[in-house]
Amino acid sequence: MSPLHIARPSSPQRLKRLPLALLLAGSAGWTQGYAADSSTPATPPTKTATADGTQLETVTVTTRRREESSQDVPTPMSVVSGQTLETQRVYRIQDLQQLVPSVNVAYMHARQSSVSIRGLGNNPASDGLEGSVGLYIDNVYLGRPGMAVFDLMDIEQLEVLRGPQGTLFGKNTTAGVINISTRAPTFTPERSIETSVGEDGYFQTKGTISGPLNDELAGRFSAYRTRSDGDIKNEYDGHDLNGGSRDGFRGQLLYKPNESFNLRWIGDYNEEDSSAGTRVLFNTGPTINGTNLYQARADAAGATLVDGSHRKVNLNNDQHVNVHQGGTSVEANWTLPSDFTLTSVSSYRWWNFTPRNDEGLNVAAVYNAGVSVEDKQYSQEFRLASPTGGFFDYVLGAYYFGSNLDNKSFAYYGPLADIWSGTPSGALNNVSSVGNGHIETNSFALFGQGTWHLTERLDFTAGVRGTYEEKSAWVTRDAPLGGAAVTGAAAAARRARAGVYDSGDLNQYSSSPSGLLNLSYRLTDDLLTYATLSHGEKSGGVNLAVGTAPIAGADSLLIGTERANNAELGFKSTLWDRRLQLNANLFWTQVNGYQTNAYDDVNRVQYLTNAGSVRSRGVEFESTVLPVRGLTLNLNGSYNDVSYLSYKDAPCPPEVSLAPGAPASCDLTGHQVVGASKWIGNANGEYKWNLSNGFEEYVTASYAFRSKAVGTVEDSDFGQIPSYAVVNLSTGLRGDFNQGQWDVSLWLKNAFDKTYYTTLWTAANGGYEGLLGTPRTLGLTGRYDF
Repeated sequence: MSPLHIARPSSPQRLKRLPLALLLAGSAGWTQGYAADSSTPATPPTKTATADGTQLETVTVTTRRREESSQDVPTPMSVVSGQTLETQRVYRIQDLQQLVPSVNVAYMHARQSSVSIRGLGNNPASDGLEGSVGLYIDNVYLGRPGMAVFDLMDIEQLEVLRGPQGTLFGKNTTAGVINISTRAPTFTPERSIETSVGEDGYFQTKGTISGPLNDELAGRFSAYRTRSDGDIKNEYDGHDLNGGSRDGFRGQLLYKPNESFNLRWIGDYNEEDSSAGTRVLFNTGPTINGTNLYQARADAAGATLVDGSHRKVNLNNDQHVNVHQGGTSVEANWTLPSDFTLTSVSSYRWWNFTPRNDEGLNVAAVYNAGVSVEDKQYSQEFRLASPTGGFFDYVLGAYYFGSNLDNKSFAYYGPLADIWSGTPSGALNNVSSVGNGHIETNSFALFGQGTWHLTERLDFTAGVRGTYEEKSAWVTRDAPLGGAAVTGAAAAARRARAGVYDSGDLNQYSSSPSGLLNLSYRLTDDLLTYATLSHGEKSGGVNLAVGTAPIAGADSLLIGTERANNAELGFKSTLWDRRLQLNANLFWTQVNGYQTNAYDDVNRVQYLTNAGSVRSRGVEFESTVLPVRGLTLNLNGSYNDVSYLSYKDAPCPPEVSLAPGAPASCDLTGHQVVGASKWIGNANGEYKWNLSNGFEEYVTASYAFRSKAVGTVEDSDFGQIPSYAVVNLSTGLRGDFNQGQWDVSLWLKNAFDKTYYTTLWTAANGGYEGLLGTPRTLGLTGRYDF
């Protein structure tokens, strides 16, 4: 079978299934550099233009834990308002990369997901390791990327901060931060209801109610339900896959007895019951000496392969994901004498994940395989912010994060397992194998950052963070069950893949410093320049799957520390009588001990490893312009050159590893890092105009381009993600009714029906599987705010 990159033709049958209903798409309220206000949680939404639409407004942020204009903050950041998320129909974090530069989300399902910034952070399935990109919701750090894989509901804004962020943001990170802020309770009544319908059985309903309970207490409650039939056809039984249902709610209380104190409590719950993560066959891999191993073993097992680019699979077993998660947090802010501000953020979260996975064939080679996870986390943060207006101001803080995670690795093999795995007859046929892993994490940190205002135009900022972290873990595997009695080579193969194992106690202790030096100078009132040097470290982790540990030893399960040195040079400007905002920056980052994910073809498991040294360098820019009244245009892009400076003991691609006399490892020094597109470009815009009868009409459009990227860490010629561009369109009408505003519009995602892959996955026998992006989807949404 040749490489499968075949464009999917339009399907008239899909268009016939379109239900008719209401739809919304809000205004294109893209905001550059808008961050959450940690001291005043009831901040109203921020607009991008003045009331008459002729100038960009000043956007107030608290990225440095105090209120200031976004154009005064000397750091690269992108922020998308909640209204823009609604406009662009971005309701899940994996679609964020269509809006901002230098971001990639490798998503299969809630466990197999990761976020990278500037090409750094591609380490999915990291049960024993936190990500290089920190994910936060309402100032609470999420220990697992999958905790953020739910529908973005009632969002105030979403901020992307690039580069190490340890000196002010919670848990230490080396690549950046994505911070999600939800809308807080209001003392003015707010209510909204929204319903969307679309092709492939898509149906989503969201609702919010907010208002005062008394003079000092306000509440807010939001809920959603999303379902779809799926957009991938299973040839085996005719069912649709990659669909399902997601539900969730969030309740909040805001207590504000006076202007000197406020307390915000949040509780939320989300669940998913779906076939998310259905992988299609991307490529059968190399043909060596006239034999394609993937095709040959599939033929021997009697399997029929189908072309995944036509959105088809051929699976005889279930593809299923079940996720339950929830949590609660309390944030309190005190204004102390002399205008000091004390902030406390306390949280608890839990996350349960259960999969059921097929091996990709329509025959009984594997009945079910995967990893289930149960995770609980706790955190506490205290911050003290000094008053502003003098020569020197600062923020000091202390932080604790703890988690307990258990996972269960399982594989239930069928009667054709040995044919598909290439193991001696009887080794795996009808065998079941179960393993367990556990890791407990305790992380403590002290941090501080101060700014000296040397002149009216020149500022110097320095920050430092010290983190101490303890991790204790163990990994076991039970004796295999079932199968025939075997000896010799078959018995050895069974022991290697499914034999008893106990790692004993595994412990890691690390002290990780972080630091920042920043110099900013305002050349004019509308032009700020800056230079930054920063250092970030994140602790190591533990592989919670057995893999090659019985041979390599228990220490091979340990992953070392990741350390990043970063330099930036940039400017922020507001031009053309405040109708154009243009920001740009150069960056250079070197990471030593880069933590990434690799594949062990012998044991058929993904594992974490330190991939030597990585260099990320490039340029980023963002702009917003109001060329004429009613028209807002946003354009951003990045060039990221991300490659291994040294990676000499890397896994080999299948065209090497499956060839006779293959080496044990390969040298990937100089190769591009997995998942990092060199060129990223995004454009979106909205044009709106008032009709004579008081209605407002609008049209929106967006274009998102990503150049080709390496699909998996071994950089195989058969595992490259092709470049792609996606166009989304919408048009709508809004107007007033009674005391509220209604909004109805029509939207079209992936307007030109581009077949594209968001991430690739290493399959057995040298093959590759892919995760397809959303096909062309036509839908309608209606919303009423009152």
